[in-house]
Amino acid sequence: MTDTIHLSRFETVMGTMTLAATRRGVLMCTLPDRIGAEDLVREFLARKVPGAEIVEGAGPGEEAIEAAREFLAGRRTDLDLPLDIRGTPFQLEVWAALREIPYGGTISYRQLAERVGRPTAFRACGGANGANRLPLFVPCHRVVAANGGLQGFGGGLPLKRRLLELEAGVAGTGRFGR
Repeated sequence: MTDTIHLSRFETVMGTMTLAATRRGVLMCTLPDRIGAEDLVREFLARKVPGAEIVEGAGPGEEAIEAAREFLAGRRTDLDLPLDIRGTPFQLEVWAALREIPYGGTISYRQLAERVGRPTAFRACGGANGANRLPLFVPCHRVVAANGGLQGFGGGLPLKRRLLELEAGVAGTGRFGR
């Protein structure tokens, strides 16, 4: 049976996003204003779901689109929706641990490694974060350096800072550095 994937571009208060969803849940979502987002999604789909039928429009992703809009506008604190997560067993472990970090909270890469039972695998956890194709829904922006500073984020450190400040309710205070 061929997968049907619904592909949508949509606007949020932080910029344009692209989301791909199957009947099982959100398969991929880009961060706001990611340059080349739609191409990135299409390349991912060609690699991970070869032969899938791509349909323009939200379809089963409509709820996730509205949730992302509300989250980025500060009107929602959870994105606990059905996801169609695809990755290695280690990546799936790391991503499950990321989903357990509460809204407004942060942990270090070392703490993340400890949570998945591999205390010395903090660099591998960073690699799993980098492979996360569901940012916001799998909140990799909540992982920070051991000293609390911002480190590594596919959307860039200014967006990571903005997301953390949104969640902490301290937008523009500089709490997460400049």
